[in-house]
Amino acid sequence: MTYVVVENCIKCKYTDCVEVCPVDCFYEGENMLVINPDECIDCGVCEPECPAAAIKSDTKKGVGPWLKLNAELSKVWPQLTNKREALPEAKEFNGKPGKLEMLSREPGKGD
Repeated sequence: MTYVVVENCIKCKYTDCVEVCPVDCFYEGENMLVINPDECIDCGVCEPECPAAAIKSDTKKGVGPWLKLNAELSKVWPQLTNKREALPEAKEFNGKPGKLEMLSREPGKGD
């Protein structure tokens, strides 16, 4: 089992989850985060920390495509180990449906 970052992270990119992760399994794209499922230890401490409720257990219905996406992108995006500011538009986009087409597959900006 693992945890998965889902659609609501897109255009929000809160990083409260990164700060509490004991194994540093988060990776950063330009406008969302992903979890490397091979590194996640299924501790669950990240899930309640996400202000956008964008982290789900892989046992939840409908997260299969997101598990695959997290696995793929975590192999090409840089690892993120420190909390950063959310995207400027995070409050505006939190909870908006249909954000998948807004996903940028570009790596994160880095430090």
